[in-house]
Amino acid sequence: MAALKPVGVNTTLSTSGTASTSIPIAQQSDAIRVACEGAGVHVKVDGDPVATALDYYVTTGEPETISIGPVQSQRVVGITTGATTIIDFPEGTGCPFSVGEYVSLTVDGQSDLDFEHQQIASINNTSNVGGYYNTRCTVSYDSASVTTVFNGVSATLRKSIKVSVVTNSGTGTAFIQQVQDS
Repeated sequence: MAALKPVGVNTTLSTSGTASTSIPIAQQSDAIRVACEGAGVHVKVDGDPVATALDYYVTTGEPETISIGPVQSQRVVGITTGATTIIDFPEGTGCPFSVGEYVSLTVDGQSDLDFEHQQIASINNTSNVGGYYNTRCTVSYDSASVTTVFNGVSATLRKSIKVSVVTNSGTGTAFIQQVQDS
């Protein structure tokens, strides 16, 4: 058995016959560990999931480690605010995200530019459009009220997920933690 290193904070969901969904989780690992008390749960991980009886099942007393795919993040070199938010990545690096995925932005020292769990609307990797050679993505986040101008400090766009759980019958608690093999 491999040793696991916890990453980030543990998320706890109470569950019953109705799906419960976590708050957004900034992905920092390629796996989550799910443990249950009271009743086993069906688990779905996605940008906006709703677990059903057709999803992956975790039994009580048998924690499972579930792959959530590779960690996706990218340094940000430009932010354009407006009805949608345009994110510029360093020239030559590209965009690790796909249209429809959810992302969260963290800007050191300029938290008013931060946003959490917003959907990628489009990706532009056409060279020399309006003088830009960088890949840009448009995020469906209305930042029109933000008046701060990005000053080029450290900023990161990171994929974010939610976890949804539901029981077949009864009630229970699911404990969700990002983990790494150590």
